[in-house]
Amino acid sequence: QVQLVESGGGSVQTGGSLRLSCAASGSTTSNDCMAWFRQAPGKEREEVATIDSDGRTTYAESVKGRFTASKDDVARILYLQMNSLKPEDTAIYYCALDLCSWVAAGIPYSSWGQGTQVTVGS
Repeated sequence: QVQLVESGGGSVQTGGSLRLSCAASGSTTSNDCMAWFRQAPGKEREEVATIDSDGRTTYAESVKGRFTASKDDVARILYLQMNSLKPEDTAIYYCALDLCSWVAAGIPYSSWGQGTQVTVGS
């Protein structure tokens, strides 16, 4: 079992920055991939950023150049640095974790956090 707890959400003005954290505990492995997703009201959940076991990252086009995912493997924390925030970034942000082999096979992430709210005012 893996537990994920997000923190760092809040309210900022357009152009502001926030850093989200996701602390993992339980049965994590060195072969895990992690990701940030978000869901805005009335919209489907969207994958924002991924980071694999080697630290390689991918980003949604909508956040490229503004968001940076990173991780601390010792502390087992995933981060999402969000800069130049826009009102359309307003959403609940979730972190997710699973074995990279499962993610590569297209299996949905099985471990999820409870989410943290990000609100960007215009």
